[in-house]
Formats: sequence, structure tokens, C-alpha cells
Amino acid sequence: MLLSLTVTKIDKISVTITREQHAKIKAAIERGDYASTSEVIRTALREWELKEELRRLEGERIGRLWDEGIASGPARERSIDDIIDEAMVRVAKGKAAE
Repeated sequence: MLLSLTVTKIDKISVTITREQHAKIKAAIERGDYASTSEVIRTALREWELKEELRRLEGERIGRLWDEGIASGPARERSIDDIIDEAMVRVAKGKAAE
């Protein structure tokens, strides 16, 4: 009875892959990188889940940055001449510090 309490539920599915993908899986198993095809697939799924979580977190981060930008108020309107003048002042200050 102890065994039935520790075994997780497992679903079997069928997946179609290319011959090249199958060859790569077999090669990884033959090298000893993985014990079975199932282990390769489970590893790939764990990495996919991690990638999806990182994508979600990055989306949230971008959303927060967007909100901060909106909350900071309207952008300053400057002409290209003003931008060039400001850059020239910064360069001059940098050279003066040398």
C-alpha cells in the first residue's frame, strides 16, 4: 500500500516528431545524457515551462515600465537642434574633465 501513496499519476500521450528529432533523442540516450525518451521529453517540458514563466514575468516588467513612463508625464518636446546642442555641451564637459 505504501507504493501506491508515493507513485504520481502518469498520463501517456503520443507525440509526432521528425526523424531528425528522433535521431537526436536516441543519440542523447545512447551517450548516456538521458535514461529514456520520456526523460528527454520531461526535461524539454520543464525548460518550456521555465521559458513561459520568464516570458510572463518579462511582460509584467514591461507593463510596469510602461505605467511608470505614462505616470512620469508628457515627454519634453525638443527640436533636433536642441538635442545636438545638448550633446555638444556634454561632449565639451567630458573633454574638460580629461
